[in-house]
Amino acid sequence: MTLRARPHRRDGFVLAAAVGLIGVTYGVLADTAGLTLAQAVALSLLTFAGSSQFAVVSVIDGGGNAAAAVGSALLLAARNSLYGPLVSPVLKGGFARRALAAHFVIDETTAMASAQDTPADSRDAFWFTGLWLFGFWSLGTVAGVILGGALEDPGAWGLDAVFPAAMVALLMPHVRTRPGRVTALVGGMTALVAVPTTPVGLPLLLAALAVGPGLVVAARREIGRAHV
Repeated sequence: MTLRARPHRRDGFVLAAAVGLIGVTYGVLADTAGLTLAQAVALSLLTFAGSSQFAVVSVIDGGGNAAAAVGSALLLAARNSLYGPLVSPVLKGGFARRALAAHFVIDETTAMASAQDTPADSRDAFWFTGLWLFGFWSLGTVAGVILGGALEDPGAWGLDAVFPAAMVALLMPHVRTRPGRVTALVGGMTALVAVPTTPVGLPLLLAALAVGPGLVVAARREIGRAHV
């Protein structure tokens, strides 16, 4: 089936390509922080969590130790544990398949899967987006490290704007619904307050709690429909 016949595949591919540019940025920063090509690629293959990887290279570049780097990465990655229950119902297969799927449970795959109307489309969107993301992210990492000398300032190339742009693209399908708008509003307000007042990594966890009000609104809507 073509990308045109399955819009979520088209969207997933475009999203993965955009994230590949973020991978280039990560590769450049990893090179600047002193990581070798093998170290940067290993971090991408084994971690596959952009925010956590950026945290690691940021701590290392700032002179922090390994414990601080790992702690920051784990703190940022903790939000992914909230995504598991969302995508688990639509994923089929045994232990090995689900273990592999766990490696792909990130912001982008969860957003793509949860935006679909049927379990089959959600499952296809998850795997299609996840595999392309993994490929583009890994290639972007390699390109970034190799080009690190030429791209020492990602902002000069506009690469620093790619990550927030991708996050906005993920958000847009969900703000079409009232629960999505409530979640986005509460999460955004929480982040604005938490970023200047709490340690690095904590604002993301606090903002993730905004899913609570969104779920309440969604539950009330479903109850209202049941009584109609």
